[in-house]
Amino acid sequence: MSNLDRQAALSVCGGRGFVVAEPVRELLTPRHVRLGESTEVRRLLPNLGRRMVGAWAFVDHYGPDDIADEPGMQVPPHPHMGLQTVSWLHEGEVLHRDSLGSLETIRPRELGLMTSGRAISHSEESPRPHAALLHGAQLWVALPDAHRTVEPHFQHHKDLPTVTAPGLAATVILGTLDGATSPGTAYTPIVGADLALSSGAEARLPLDPDFEYAVLSMSGEAEVDGVPVLPGSMLYLGCGRSELPLRAESDAGLMLLGGEPFEEEIVMWWNFVGRTQDEIARAREDWMNGDGFGTVHGYDGAPLPAPALPPVPLKPRGRVR
Repeated sequence: MSNLDRQAALSVCGGRGFVVAEPVRELLTPRHVRLGESTEVRRLLPNLGRRMVGAWAFVDHYGPDDIADEPGMQVPPHPHMGLQTVSWLHEGEVLHRDSLGSLETIRPRELGLMTSGRAISHSEESPRPHAALLHGAQLWVALPDAHRTVEPHFQHHKDLPTVTAPGLAATVILGTLDGATSPGTAYTPIVGADLALSSGAEARLPLDPDFEYAVLSMSGEAEVDGVPVLPGSMLYLGCGRSELPLRAESDAGLMLLGGEPFEEEIVMWWNFVGRTQDEIARAREDWMNGDGFGTVHGYDGAPLPAPALPPVPLKPRGRVR
């Protein structure tokens, strides 16, 4: 999904300035953003004071929305560079088209993974006809410098490995969890997992103490390390954990996000991840001139124009903890 914010801000992310080297419990509240006429998302990353979790640089949670009599998701063709998009659904379907010619319908618990590399464009929409409900998350993974100009490609994986315990089923979306590895291509040490908890379940999920982690609540009532996490909120957990206590008051859905702290500082604006403001400005100009990002065929509508770049140069980011 695109960042449709017409007042998109340049932000410096990554590096170890904001990484907490010990376990913490930092509850992040979302910012509400409209995407088209019938979809509103809760944006958890980037967040004030918390820009990334490992290589995870962008997290939107949306729904469950009743779109039975609505067009549903309608995101026109738009560009990406320097990142991977991860599409994850609990309900509904999303039709993905891209400038490589990919045409796939992503359904619940299937991985849609697009690696933009040097440049790609795509669109996302609810199929016609479509299911009554739409509920999911859209996430971005920043690509490290060695791979950020890789050839763009799209992967669609219907079958993903699971890790189970009494009352818990964890689907490994990206990276590795408890010895189970996703077939999705990862470019940094990372993990993304969908956690389905049964009512009354108590479990301890094994973690890597070198990773930093966060948990996004998708649905239901659950406690993460003793902290109630309501749907649409996210709990940042820091580093240094070897396991994570989970408890469900009702059937609940969570997403575990983690990875080695991202060493490089990146510049993120609109739908681009780069390293300098000049690089971002060149990418914007290329998109507006129709250069380098290819063409998405079959979408009924015009591509998204890029918003204006902010006039104020970026300032060096402060360091905390």
